[in-house]
Amino acid sequence: MRELPKTELHLHLDCSLSYGVAHALNPELTPEQYARKFIAPPKCQTLAEFLGTAPSGSLLMQSEHALRLVVRDLFAQLAADGVIYAEIRFAPHLHLEGGMRVDDVVEVIDDEVARESARTGIAAGVILCTLRHFTREQSLETARLVERFRGRSVVALDVAGDEAGFPIDAHVDAFRHAIDRGLHRTAHAGEASGANSVWETLKHFRPTRIGHGVRSIEDPRLIEHLAATRIHLEVCPSSNVQTNAVASYDVHPIARLVAAGVSTGINTDARTNTNIALSEEYERLAATFGWSGRDFLARNLDAVEASFTDDATKARLRDQLTRGWS
Repeated sequence: MRELPKTELHLHLDCSLSYGVAHALNPELTPEQYARKFIAPPKCQTLAEFLGTAPSGSLLMQSEHALRLVVRDLFAQLAADGVIYAEIRFAPHLHLEGGMRVDDVVEVIDDEVARESARTGIAAGVILCTLRHFTREQSLETARLVERFRGRSVVALDVAGDEAGFPIDAHVDAFRHAIDRGLHRTAHAGEASGANSVWETLKHFRPTRIGHGVRSIEDPRLIEHLAATRIHLEVCPSSNVQTNAVASYDVHPIARLVAAGVSTGINTDARTNTNIALSEEYERLAATFGWSGRDFLARNLDAVEASFTDDATKARLRDQLTRGWS
């Protein structure tokens, strides 16, 4: 499974540090501490509990050296996992405690992703996140950074975080800015909250993709709308079970979403916090739902169609995926 070509559109940089890079940035970190502080419990009661482990990674990423090291580490993981295209997301405002300016943070990661992409042959883009608990000013600044760095590795704007704990109000202006300037947009929704969260996100943020979105299954009318408009769901099955968005893997709605004609991709979300590689996610899906190579190819082609890259890259990825899975 690791050798087969894959795409991953929903991947948080600061939640994907291997023990090796975490230990390099903090030599006192033991494997036991890493397991306790970086990896979330197998079953959390809420998304907020899951997010409690997220700062462990970002706190180590407060210098140019650390940011570049973490990007290189992630590309090594992607290469070992057979990933040929990835969109890597992070919140720039989480990396300012070492004295870096927010635009310098984006500059460093944008540059290092471009370098690693050229070195490894893994095509990649960067998505800048604002977070639900951020202020209007932080959110708007994030959208302006997407605009400033557009045409390089940066490809889109996202809003992440605890949707159940924070309303959308602080982020409406940021997404309006992105809409007015034709910037690509995705948004976390339908994870900690239900289908109404997705409807609200679609209305105010007008994204072409939804991060997670699995609780859309609670509203048949929403499912029909997603299928008709080809809004892509960036589904992260193991993470969804871990955050308690879904009760257990065997009742995950991904198969029902696919059967209903919803554009659906497969992702890890947080390789460290969820403690999973994309190949392992594929193996779980195959074991649970009996998916074959044809099913996985279809999910990857859905992801390519929804990706924030150019048409030439999409055509090349489709060819690689079709040849690989056939």
